[in-house]
Amino acid sequence: MVGSADCLKRQKCAMIGRYTRSDDIKGLTQVFTTLVPFLLLWWAAIRCAGVAWWLAVFPMLLLILFLVRAFGLMHECGHGSLFRSRRLNRMVGFLLGVVSGMPQYVWSQHHNYHHAHNGNWDRYRGPYATLSVDEYAALTRAQQRMYRHKCSVVAAPLAGFIYLIFTPRFTWLKGSIDFTIHTLRRKLAQPGVSLWAHAESYRARYWKSAREYRHMLWNNLALLSLWALMCWVCGAGLFFSIYLLSLSVAGGAGIVLFTVQHNFEHSYASDNASWDHDTGAIQGTSYLVLPRWLNWFTVNIGYHHIHHLSANIPNYCLVECHDEYQHLFSRVTRVKLCEVLGALKCILWDTRAQRIISVAEYQQQRI
Repeated sequence: MVGSADCLKRQKCAMIGRYTRSDDIKGLTQVFTTLVPFLLLWWAAIRCAGVAWWLAVFPMLLLILFLVRAFGLMHECGHGSLFRSRRLNRMVGFLLGVVSGMPQYVWSQHHNYHHAHNGNWDRYRGPYATLSVDEYAALTRAQQRMYRHKCSVVAAPLAGFIYLIFTPRFTWLKGSIDFTIHTLRRKLAQPGVSLWAHAESYRARYWKSAREYRHMLWNNLALLSLWALMCWVCGAGLFFSIYLLSLSVAGGAGIVLFTVQHNFEHSYASDNASWDHDTGAIQGTSYLVLPRWLNWFTVNIGYHHIHHLSANIPNYCLVECHDEYQHLFSRVTRVKLCEVLGALKCILWDTRAQRIISVAEYQQQRI
């Protein structure tokens, strides 16, 4: 069979070798065409709000789309694929992390774990921590209802707020306080031991290395400084009204986008024992069919099956790669824009059939 896993494995190396060629000029052009309109839209939103609040809605809608694009480019930097230069990926990734509200290096470490285990639902279950059918059955009716609401599109902006605004700040602040208390207590108990030695003895729940903490620290300091500057320029009420709403909706859109690329009807969802990486990429990842303009704002992440075959393929090569090797992707599930809401209902892992199912299908199985 042309689209079989064996054929894919044979041709994958050639495909990756052909398209994993980053271009610094293309990368910089993408960043420029994102950040310049982003700044202009902020200026327009502030000016429009000064005339009438409802006028600010129009630039804010575009601002949300450019925030989604900024996060997508940050994601590329985390994979080291946007630029050929490592230094450019680090520098621009940090900048886009400030724009997106997310410490880029820390986020990329967690995201790389997802790539390493895509389709292995024993190891990774997505941003909504998808429940197995047995776990869902063990919940009370109220808990089941809460779980369904949590995974709905209506709750997505709240999830975006928690994901991009609250959690990165809270995690850094709480971790820093715990770290400081730990170090001072140890110093008081053992004054003869150096402060540095006490600091190194701290085992964090919030970061895995000193490097991760440094990235969290500088991201938050840069972001808080930017918040203070914007409050001084246009007032705290106006700034946070625009900022919180636009970033929360953009974050919610990003979570929905990510979810439907892995949670859809009968998506491959293996346990650890029988998991296969390439099968996960082809049968556990969707091809999200979007209009061309929306592909631009989402930096072609709809071609997610190719992205999971190799995260080193830059976003500006995904379309060409898909077109040339489309004979390999006959088993990839196409999800149209009008089918996104339906895919969001697939929120249960059927551990026996090794696939993702909807609550409705689960209820039919119980009859």
